[in-house]
Amino acid sequence: QVQLVESGGGLVQAGGSLRLSCAASGSIFSINAMGWYRQAPGKQRELVAPITSGGVTNCADSVKGRFTISRDNAKNTVYLQMNSLKPEDTAVYYCNADIFSTSGTWANYWGQGTQVTVSS
Repeated sequence: QVQLVESGGGLVQAGGSLRLSCAASGSIFSINAMGWYRQAPGKQRELVAPITSGGVTNCADSVKGRFTISRDNAKNTVYLQMNSLKPEDTAVYYCNADIFSTSGTWANYWGQGTQVTVSS
């Protein structure tokens, strides 16, 4: 069984910073792409930033220059450094990963989500 566990969310004032972490654990053989998504109340879930196994990154235009995704393959962990936070960044942030398990199958996994609230 594979689990993704996020941490690092919370309440922060506009202009502040937060760092999200997501650790994958369980019957993992390898991890391909990982990424962060977010879902604000009444809106669809959107991709914030993906990262390949080789460290190639991208991010949504709305967070470009403010958010940075990174990963530590040795720790099966992906991070999202969020700077210059705005009230419109308020959402539940979800970790996502494509994982090849020790049972020999690929599957896509989601974390349980972590709330980020930015006050004005």
